[in-house]
Amino acid sequence: MKPTTRHNLFVAGIFLIAAVVIVLSFPRDKVVRFEFSLNKPWRYEQLTATFDFPVEKSDSVLQAERAHVLTSLKPYYAKDDAVYKVATDSLQHFYQKELSMLIRTSLYKKVQDNLQEIYSRGIINSDDLSRLKSDSINSIMLITNNVAIATPLTELYSVQQAYEKLMQVDTTRYGRYALQNSNLNDYIRPNLVYDAGKSEAARKEALATISSNSGVILAGQKIIGSGEMVDEEKLQILETYRKEVNKRIDERGVQMTFIGQLLLVFLLLAAFVIYLWIYRNNYLTEQGKLLFLVAQLIIFPLTASWMVARGQALMIIPFAMVPVMTNIFLDARTAFMTHTVITLIVSLIVPEPFIFVLVQLTAGIAAIYSLTELTERIQIFRVALVVAVSYCLVFFGYELITKSTFSLFNKSMYVQFLLNGVLLLFTYPLMLLYEKIFHFTSDVTLVELSNTNNKLLRMLSENAPGTFMHAMQVSNLAAAAANKVGASSLLVRTGALYHDIGKLENPVFFTENQGGANPHSCLPYEQSAKIIIDHVNNGVKLAEKHHLPDAIKDFITTHHGMSKAKYFYISYKNEHPNEEVDESLFTYPGPEPYTMETAILMMADAVEAASRSLPEYTEESINALVDRIIDGQVQEGHFQHCPITFKDINDIKTTFKEKLRTVYHTRISYPSLK
Repeated sequence: MKPTTRHNLFVAGIFLIAAVVIVLSFPRDKVVRFEFSLNKPWRYEQLTATFDFPVEKSDSVLQAERAHVLTSLKPYYAKDDAVYKVATDSLQHFYQKELSMLIRTSLYKKVQDNLQEIYSRGIINSDDLSRLKSDSINSIMLITNNVAIATPLTELYSVQQAYEKLMQVDTTRYGRYALQNSNLNDYIRPNLVYDAGKSEAARKEALATISSNSGVILAGQKIIGSGEMVDEEKLQILETYRKEVNKRIDERGVQMTFIGQLLLVFLLLAAFVIYLWIYRNNYLTEQGKLLFLVAQLIIFPLTASWMVARGQALMIIPFAMVPVMTNIFLDARTAFMTHTVITLIVSLIVPEPFIFVLVQLTAGIAAIYSLTELTERIQIFRVALVVAVSYCLVFFGYELITKSTFSLFNKSMYVQFLLNGVLLLFTYPLMLLYEKIFHFTSDVTLVELSNTNNKLLRMLSENAPGTFMHAMQVSNLAAAAANKVGASSLLVRTGALYHDIGKLENPVFFTENQGGANPHSCLPYEQSAKIIIDHVNNGVKLAEKHHLPDAIKDFITTHHGMSKAKYFYISYKNEHPNEEVDESLFTYPGPEPYTMETAILMMADAVEAASRSLPEYTEESINALVDRIIDGQVQEGHFQHCPITFKDINDIKTTFKEKLRTVYHTRISYPSLK
């Protein structure tokens, strides 16, 4: 059936929606999706920087450097000259009023000199001194005349040390006794004041000298090679690279990424549609097959996106299920194309696209070649084993190229490949589900239907034995012809067994089931033709009642196409030569065959039925019969809608002739015992 413009727009819309859904499921950032740990080997291929970026120091290194700087940092103190002036003025006043009667003038002069020296060097608060010593600070920055000079704490005085210094001006008994009663401690006050502003400024300046970077990685420079150990330096480089990639993500970058991903996915899907349009046009017109392909193109990329976004093991996903399913329900070429497109789409979001494409395409090819026709459940186990081994061998070869020693091999990947093979076993139950959803018919189902012990075929053999034998002969002829021209022999064999089940409604009206009188002899030709033609509609009703798949119904409806019940049609015309014949009364409802398998069945059905009427079975008569029947069908245009060539038809005729000669060969007469 040629697709209409409306249908073409429908197909384009479906694939466009599929592209948008797939891309929307992709992770929206560009984060480097690698898993790495300290003192573990790098499990991926070589990582190369795509831009220049500075390497950040780790938090522990920065904290250590800051602690070292702060430990060596000296606090700033300033002298308060007003304290000295107040102290000397008070001492002068006290001397003039009372102290002059206790000490000599010379001693007083020495006290003044010492006090000036003490204040000149500086008196620090006892609490500040204790805190500095506890922080292991041995000196301060002393601001004198707007100049900060590093001054050791040993050169400064505490209040207690300043008092003791004053008491050492005279060691004579009377002089010292006089000083002790002079209350000199009243004139000793701390004159060094902590300058918080300058100290904080110095702290910031010191911390600012610490660089947060330990080096620069240039674009194109190797960050880490495959199998290299992730030491602390490499770990920090990888962490910095991850941060830098995230830092570059802005709204414009996300939009550009989305547009780029959408463009690539759309191009891949467009290539797939072009393939279908050129080589498998009928898949675009058959809704079940089209939706099946689109569903696979969406489900597997969505599953992969979910796994990648959460950092899960991507290789566990049984991507080989795509070529297996598509090969079972459609064909091997489409299976490979579908698997290739899905693999390339998923490669847009995986960390290592090269190795992903390499192992997936190889496993897909292995899956296709290991399952040409599914007839037994055990074949799924064989496919799973072949796929798992293919994964392991390809990845092993890749690691031999990229890794220097066996100890660096990624053993977890082989575990994932084995789990992948186990999950591939779920193809069988999913296959049954797909048959129901998309109205497919698998080879396993055909094998089950071709069992002659099932209910419907047993009914046919018991109630219409002649029709049953006819169906068996037709199935053998059709299967042999299908094998010759590359069609599905299993499908055409099964369809042939059921093509005449409609005769169960009136078996005695068909010559192969008659053993005596012919019931048509007392019926008008129109009524007889109706009974014969109705076996097609009756067959469809029985097929629906017994839940036969659509693929089998196609053989029931097309095995006569839109031909005529010729015996009754010609007989009626002979008896009514001058009347206009209503040809619809003698014409089968159709449709005409539209697949190679249904065309083969039409030929086999007509040839087998006609072969029973031959007066003698010679090579010439059989050849003439086959040529006459099939050439007549070709001339009547029954195969115009089939993908069948004249070469195929010639091969089919040759096969029929060989088979019929074998069936009707002359047997040897056995001698009787004398």
